[in-house]
Amino acid sequence: MLKIKPGEVPGSKLHEYLLSAVAPRPIAFVSTIDKEGNVNLAPFSFFNVFGSNPPTLIFSPARSGKTLQTKNTHDNVLEVDECVVNIAHYDMLYQMNLAANMYPKGVNEFTKSGLTPVASEIVKPPRVAEAHVQMECKVKQVIETGQGGGAGNLIICEVVMMHINENVLDANKSIDPFKMNYIARMSKQYWCRIGEENIFEVPAFRMADNLGLGFDELPEGIRKSKYLSGNDIAQIATSERLPEEKELFEMGPVPEVKLLIDKYGNDFEDFEKEMHLLAKQEIEQSNIWFAFKILMIVELTRESLIQ
Repeated sequence: MLKIKPGEVPGSKLHEYLLSAVAPRPIAFVSTIDKEGNVNLAPFSFFNVFGSNPPTLIFSPARSGKTLQTKNTHDNVLEVDECVVNIAHYDMLYQMNLAANMYPKGVNEFTKSGLTPVASEIVKPPRVAEAHVQMECKVKQVIETGQGGGAGNLIICEVVMMHINENVLDANKSIDPFKMNYIARMSKQYWCRIGEENIFEVPAFRMADNLGLGFDELPEGIRKSKYLSGNDIAQIATSERLPEEKELFEMGPVPEVKLLIDKYGNDFEDFEKEMHLLAKQEIEQSNIWFAFKILMIVELTRESLIQ
């Protein structure tokens, strides 16, 4: 593997590696105000949510790699410890990109980008009307990680008011990811747009009464399958128990299983291969329990051959 030791490569190259590795990143489109009342609006991809009690966001306007200068956003929150974190979406991407230009201090990026300022209810900086979600924040702490080019300035914020466009809510008043039209930053000039084709569900197994078996509880023949990926096996391992023997015998009349038993019953190696490939197809169709039983038929057959 390529080894990268910070300090032994140019800062710009390390920056590129980091941004390419840690991706995609959500965007904090942040509005701030200085002590003279000048409004600033700028996007930051060094951003995420770090707690809900209290509701905490952190974003980081890094120092310029060329001039070492801090961003206007960083300077503004030191003067007025408030901001609004707006969540950008695809329909405002290019306007947001305009606001990312390095305009001189005092220039209002709302004006430059054509976006609409809306008065906040608690904090002084305005919100971006076009953003689906707007979070008014009090700045709790600013942590400067260094003085050199590329050094981060972690702005730790507490959300004191959220505004959510009702058009992106579902029937339960929850944010519907299919309506958000998310965008995210990668590296260089690369971005991604998260649409319906990119959204899928993964079952969560975090409750004490709903634990998956895990890899270690699976038979070795499944764990070391030549035909299943780690992701395939992990989906099997989320099952809460092993199939019972009577459940496996009930699979005998299933047409696709019976076909493979009849065709490869005397050739275990080919039987294992074809059954594992059949299970893989079922996993891809989210038929996890069915796939698990197919795999366990192979293990039952293996045991009978050993005996």
